[in-house]
Amino acid sequence: MKTVIKIVLWLLAIFFGYMIFQSVNGPIEFKKVKQERFQAVINSLKDIRSAQEAHKTVKGVFSPSFESLVKFVDGGQFVLTQQRDSSYMEYDNRLQIDVQRDVKLIDTLGFVSIKDSLFKDSDRYKTMMNVPFAKNNEKFTMKTDEIEKGGFIASVFKVSVKKDVVLYDQPKDLLDREKVLNSVEEINGDEILVGSLDDVSTSGNWPPIYDRKAN
Repeated sequence: MKTVIKIVLWLLAIFFGYMIFQSVNGPIEFKKVKQERFQAVINSLKDIRSAQEAHKTVKGVFSPSFESLVKFVDGGQFVLTQQRDSSYMEYDNRLQIDVQRDVKLIDTLGFVSIKDSLFKDSDRYKTMMNVPFAKNNEKFTMKTDEIEKGGFIASVFKVSVKKDVVLYDQPKDLLDREKVLNSVEEINGDEILVGSLDDVSTSGNWPPIYDRKAN
């Protein structure tokens, strides 16, 4: 009986020791996994933002779908221009004399491929809509709209993904805690996003640490 009791006590000691280790090590491992996956997600969101900003520059509005955005990157071009000051003399009927008129002239210097400008030799823009580490090949949710701001109609967009999709295999208690975070050093809320449908913004909701890591 003493031997059995010793074995049981040893097993209990190992079990409780493992539980204590997990309670300490679990959050540490969760943070490592979270930061690695969030960084990959943010890198993709930055690619989407760059492509959308280029689309807005050329077309005047943001692209409503990933399909049209990829096509735009494939074949779109930036126009290279140069602005210069000039002037000319014109007869003024009111003053009855020639007066100098100052104007700004815009010269077209050439064109540059958007693909080469933004992505160089990489074709990652073709898969930028896919959420990194997602279990079922989920894609980012992208929405566009137009809002009135300061008397003008502005094109806006938002791209997002729920944290559940990125951290689908992590402990539920740690994931639930992650979704209600409120800290300047963390991504607050239950999703990672860039842009806004309520304001004229192309900012993301991640802290600066993820920009430094990417650099």
